[in-house]
Amino acid sequence: QVQLVESGGGLVQAGGSLRLSCAASRTGTIFTINNMGWYRQAPGKQRTLVALVSRGGYTNYADSVKGRFTISRDNAKNTVVLQMNNLKPEDTAVYSCFANEGASSRQYWGQGTQVTVSS
Repeated sequence: QVQLVESGGGLVQAGGSLRLSCAASRTGTIFTINNMGWYRQAPGKQRTLVALVSRGGYTNYADSVKGRFTISRDNAKNTVVLQMNNLKPEDTAVYSCFANEGASSRQYWGQGTQVTVSS
């Protein structure tokens, strides 16, 4: 079982920045994380992909965050960071880290962290 621990999030004014971090760990065995990234879910809306980064560094972003958010990862530490700049009220949501592990790409989730952007 892979554990994902998130940090960051909080309350910021529109135009501000926040940084989300997520670290994957597993006790006792060597493991390989393929894709890592972030989804978000606003109240009353479906969960949507924000950004992902592959083990090889390929990135994919939701159109709504392109040019404002940057995702990066450290394969050696199994960590992923989402730098969010020029935040907008519509970015308000619970952000959840995910990771795909191994050949089966089994997906694991973090506990979620609240991001609130005030206007």
